[in-house]
Amino acid sequence: MSLQRVKLDDLGSWGSGGTPLASKPEYYGGDIPWLIIEDLNDGVVSRSTRKITSLGLENSSAKIVPPGTLLIAMYGSIGKLGITGISCATNQAIAYCKCDPSRVDTKFLFFLLLQDRARFLRAGRGGTQQNISQEFLKDHEIYLPDLSTQKRIVGLLEQADRLRRMRRYILELSDTFLPAAFVKFFGGYARDLPLHTVEELAASESDSIRTGPFGSQLLHSEFTHEGIAVLGIDNAVNNRFEWAERRFITPPKYEQLKRYALRPGDVIITIMGTCGRCAIVPEDIGTAINTKHLCCITLDQTRCQSVYLHSAFLYHPFVRHQLGAATKGAIMEGLNMELIRNLKIPVPTPSEQKRFVSFIASYERLRIRAHEALRQADHLFQSLLHRTFTHS
Repeated sequence: MSLQRVKLDDLGSWGSGGTPLASKPEYYGGDIPWLIIEDLNDGVVSRSTRKITSLGLENSSAKIVPPGTLLIAMYGSIGKLGITGISCATNQAIAYCKCDPSRVDTKFLFFLLLQDRARFLRAGRGGTQQNISQEFLKDHEIYLPDLSTQKRIVGLLEQADRLRRMRRYILELSDTFLPAAFVKFFGGYARDLPLHTVEELAASESDSIRTGPFGSQLLHSEFTHEGIAVLGIDNAVNNRFEWAERRFITPPKYEQLKRYALRPGDVIITIMGTCGRCAIVPEDIGTAINTKHLCCITLDQTRCQSVYLHSAFLYHPFVRHQLGAATKGAIMEGLNMELIRNLKIPVPTPSEQKRFVSFIASYERLRIRAHEALRQADHLFQSLLHRTFTHS
């Protein structure tokens, strides 16, 4: 395959956008899509989160670019890419290239720059916000095959890209399925279920509803790289248990704090920072405690199963309303133990809960398979990118 070394500047017409004055409300809320970096999705961009008016366009350096224009972020998320699927304007943090179709296929250049993103990140300059310049982009050199080869490569990469996007969409769609399934099982507001407080549903043992150690009981300096795990907000922030940042304490320190120990099946809910996020402690947790940022609930499983309470926190409109009304604080929203103890939970029969738990187990098995399919599709796509655009 014959390759020609060229600068990006030689492959099309480059420019960047602009931002209308924020103090002019008449510049915003019109019908012209106006893209910001958050709108770039490493694919075709067909919608914008913001719009400007014709007056805003005329009184700024923003310019309309047509569909099929290549976009690349120059600030913050350096190298984030997009191809316009609509006529739109952009802000000044986004560079655009109207590619010369006689020299380069826009999608080929898009895929090539996707592989080159690490170079742009390494070239970033600045203090609080890393950036690259439009001149840097225009001077960037690439190896370019002939157009027929470009189109053949695009065809192969599009197939792999389409597969991974479809896998990702399936996972995103599944997240919208659970709230509807919960209401289907338990009826939302419409069904008259007996109400019990969280405290009434908790196990009869002491400290069945508890938070973690406060103040000088556990200092940040006492965390270690191994030992007894300490759970925090990051383990529940996505509303499912995930290992994120690992924190540990020594076994002697644990002996001082073991009243805060977690048990498999406990429901944890965030009460500081990003509040109201919750998860179920997994069976294989081992010995662990939680921080003061979490409230931990050990349930009487004969009355209320963990899966049901977790889902009620997330999906039941009556419970969600209580959680919203209970959140307080001007700068940082927070829940407290008293509010959680007194939350009223509509409780279905044990047999209904059991059916729902079985349903969730089937759903989770399918979700694990979908995650693995996405991982494989991502790996295939990245491998093809690397093999296509890595030159000796």
